[in-house]
Amino acid sequence: MPGTSSSNPAAEPGHLDQPLDLTVHALPGPRELEQAQRTTRGRFKMLGVLLICAAPVIASYFTYYVVRPDARRNFGELIQAQPTLPALTARTLAGQPVALPSLAGQWLLVSVAGGACDARCENHLYLQRQIREALGKDKDRLDWVWLVDDAAPVRPELEPALAAATVLRAPREQLAQWLQPAAGQALEDHLYLVDPMGHWMLRFPAGLDRPGAAKAKADLDRLLRASAGWDQPGRNR
Repeated sequence: MPGTSSSNPAAEPGHLDQPLDLTVHALPGPRELEQAQRTTRGRFKMLGVLLICAAPVIASYFTYYVVRPDARRNFGELIQAQPTLPALTARTLAGQPVALPSLAGQWLLVSVAGGACDARCENHLYLQRQIREALGKDKDRLDWVWLVDDAAPVRPELEPALAAATVLRAPREQLAQWLQPAAGQALEDHLYLVDPMGHWMLRFPAGLDRPGAAKAKADLDRLLRASAGWDQPGRNR
């Protein structure tokens, strides 16, 4: 109607001729998409490799600690905290320094005693050697270690029998912060087992004799079988 103002914007002259104000985002091109796909595939491959590498270790420990049907099968006492080899420097009988963590990489059957080596010490050294030899083809996966906890000289007549052993001097007070005897026992009353990753994991009963050594070997047999997929012999002394 003449004289009436219209409120319809479309009726305004030239309104439909104005361009629409739209923001257009650039889409990734084929090269960027391919690069993103390669990155994603690479991450999945890396994760897969890590899982494959870790699987044998996880499986062996799961089998030994979780799946075993009866915990009483173990002759040795499992250590719950499983402390690692301490960062201390021991010395050979010739006085050369050796970092104790450098012993990691093999199973270690460890005894502790003074250099005078009484009858109990001699028995442990004998049993350590016998247990290792009884492992047959797997014996190279185990080192037997005597940690001498004082400055007393080792009797010369013992030295030929120690040719295959690792013998190191280390302060008793520092060893006692790592290895611990059962209640009512002394540090030198036990044999101790350390796994290849450096964790003290088993303590064999005090007063070990030959029948007890056979049971200790049975524990070792099970552990060596469980870890066969990832633990290999060969740390050279």
